[in-house]
Amino acid sequence: MALRMEFLGTGTSQGVPVIGCRCAVCTSTDPRDKRLRSSVWISVGGTRILVDAGPDLRQQMLRSGQDRLDGVLLTHEHMDHVAGIDDLRAFNFAQGRAMDLFGLPRTLDAVRRMFHYAFTEVRYPGVPQLNLVPVEREPFTVGTVRVMPVEVKHHDLSVLGYRIGDLAYITDAKTIQPHAREQLRDLDVLVLNALRIDPHRSHLNLSEALNLVEELAPRRAYFTHISHLMGTHAEVSRNLPVGVELAVDGLVVEADAPPISRR
Repeated sequence: MALRMEFLGTGTSQGVPVIGCRCAVCTSTDPRDKRLRSSVWISVGGTRILVDAGPDLRQQMLRSGQDRLDGVLLTHEHMDHVAGIDDLRAFNFAQGRAMDLFGLPRTLDAVRRMFHYAFTEVRYPGVPQLNLVPVEREPFTVGTVRVMPVEVKHHDLSVLGYRIGDLAYITDAKTIQPHAREQLRDLDVLVLNALRIDPHRSHLNLSEALNLVEELAPRRAYFTHISHLMGTHAEVSRNLPVGVELAVDGLVVEADAPPISRR
């Protein structure tokens, strides 16, 4: 059985093009240079998982044609990763149940503050129904799928990446400690953030991401959370090693799926 992952968005917090920018990337006519905020959709058997729910969620769901969702994995609480949570209510209405959101306790506390109206004792009709499920370093299940959290650092902020079977998704990382690197060995697919060419204090740049790929040696690697400062998709892709690609919105990849949990 295969795991199927669709890149819903591959851009950084501002998306690409950036409002008001006239650089070569933002004015490019290449559709590969149009990037919504970063998120992926993962399907394993009958289980469907969303990683992050950014401000472009509604547009991403309509474009992808999704109509059912079993759970949301949150990497952290920055707005480009959580601002679309209100739109999860469409799945509440369709499925008749609260949506499970998995994340660090700190991240879930932030969700509770940002979307306070969804957690009041007397709720306005139609607000999202959210079931907050704290996770830290131990594996957990979504539907029938086993998920391994992988803690990385976004400057000084702990952020969760996730490994499912032979696929791992890491975003907004700057440093990955040795224990987390061990969790990222023997991968079929590694998704890793690569913000731009120049160094950044809280994100991997292109050379740092390439160095990590060389060390971890996945069979395939895809870079995401890409800004307009990276350069155009065409020019950057020409210089990438075999087996490494810049992800694009709408790209679908498959990997080996984990065994189904029989809880």
